[in-house]
Amino acid sequence: MGVAQSETAIAAAATSTTSAASTSSQRYRASSPRNRPTKEWFPDAPAPLISPAALILTPGGVGPPGSGYAPQVSERIRIVIAKPGLDGHDRGAKIIARALRDAGMEVVYTGLHQTPEQIVQTVVQEDADAVGLSILSGAHMTLFKRMVELLHENEADDVVLFGGGIIPDEDIPELEKAGVAKVFTPGATMDEIVAWVRAHVTPE
Repeated sequence: MGVAQSETAIAAAATSTTSAASTSSQRYRASSPRNRPTKEWFPDAPAPLISPAALILTPGGVGPPGSGYAPQVSERIRIVIAKPGLDGHDRGAKIIARALRDAGMEVVYTGLHQTPEQIVQTVVQEDADAVGLSILSGAHMTLFKRMVELLHENEADDVVLFGGGIIPDEDIPELEKAGVAKVFTPGATMDEIVAWVRAHVTPE
């Protein structure tokens, strides 16, 4: 292949890549309050395949990795919302994540079927102030206690652990004794959850 042919092929490949990237980014807006790329999943678009956190919702906007940056904000509460274990119902977790986002917080949603190890890794990597678990599987005693252990092992005892789901009232005192700051049961309102987070979570 001659020099002219090579240059033509390279230019064509670059044009194709640019066009694909432009199309892919049409569903997103750029934002990164902590000088890191952020992203948000929309119901009419596939979730970006990004690990470990599937979604990051910020009041200032959303965008895929590398799409741009917004002014740094240091006083915003940063929360990880997670779905541990085999529980595949995440509608409630997404509603809570958006409610916290709309209240001015920065929310990282991990996606489904996360292990406690993966969740704590996200908490540490994202420098989160709190982590909330949504558990409907009945495995809340095991999962919450494992989260407490892992947060301690990773020197993240200052991260506020809370959660909710289908959790019997008789299990709540034991969970609180183990280190869970708050357990929300069915019927808790978004206003109640937001108010509690604001009162008990301090941005670092």
